[in-house]
Amino acid sequence: MKHYEVEILDAKTKDKLCFLDKVEPNATIGEIKSMFHKSHPQWYPARQSIRLDPKGKSLKDEDVLQQLPVGTTATFYFRDLGAQISWVTVFLTEYTGPLVIYLLFYFRVPFIYTPKYDFTTSKHWVVHLACMCHSFHYVKRLLETLFVHRFSHGTMPLRNIFKNCTYYWGFAAWMAYYINHPLYTPPIYGEQQIRLALIVFLFCQIGNFSIHIALRNLRPPGRFVTLWLFFLPQLGSWLGFTLMTQCLPVAFFTLVGFIQMTVWAKGKHRSYLKEFRDYPPLRSPILPFVL
Repeated sequence: MKHYEVEILDAKTKDKLCFLDKVEPNATIGEIKSMFHKSHPQWYPARQSIRLDPKGKSLKDEDVLQQLPVGTTATFYFRDLGAQISWVTVFLTEYTGPLVIYLLFYFRVPFIYTPKYDFTTSKHWVVHLACMCHSFHYVKRLLETLFVHRFSHGTMPLRNIFKNCTYYWGFAAWMAYYINHPLYTPPIYGEQQIRLALIVFLFCQIGNFSIHIALRNLRPPGRFVTLWLFFLPQLGSWLGFTLMTQCLPVAFFTLVGFIQMTVWAKGKHRSYLKEFRDYPPLRSPILPFVL
């Protein structure tokens, strides 16, 4: 059985970082990363991007050496991805924050509103309903992170946790401050508006959960999925919450979330077009027949 020689160069400087002798032909990129880590302990596997070209795409950990377009002396290029943190940790952190922050405003703990309102409760039932819906949403997200979601990549850059938490925690505080404010006024159309919003919210939450379960069980590896199925229920949930509370910060959070989801969906749509020949080019990434 022939063995491979593997050299790993710095993608920026082209300096040789490592030379691996007698590498098995069925070795995976993940195993090569582990070998590289032994000679460079500061770069653990999750921090490594190994590619065939300095400016090319990162190879997958499951790619097999003998199936790559390389000779018996294979040259790879390394790029440092920076400090990494697991997706699960990021999701748990960014979702726990809004849950706790919102409840602090709901219970009107001291130093948020004027002292006479400390630990008082709102006289409007929609405020209590909104708290239940908001809490339900984030408890659901936490449970899905622990028991439902499968992550194609185990880690993300550490800096992302600060960006994500600023977004989720900041908006949670902004929304909660106004919804739980002693001077908050209920929606203009009263109970009818609130009940309609609750139906929209619950329908979309159930739909979102059902889609996550279905995708976990049915999505084959290396296949594309219908992108708007990910986004419409989530967008619908926050539209329902906006209608329920009739609160401007909630509407703004929904708008910003929609913009961010649109950017992500369009990027994924473009990558699907390049990767899959049978991906429908006219399929809408986020809003069917519209966007």
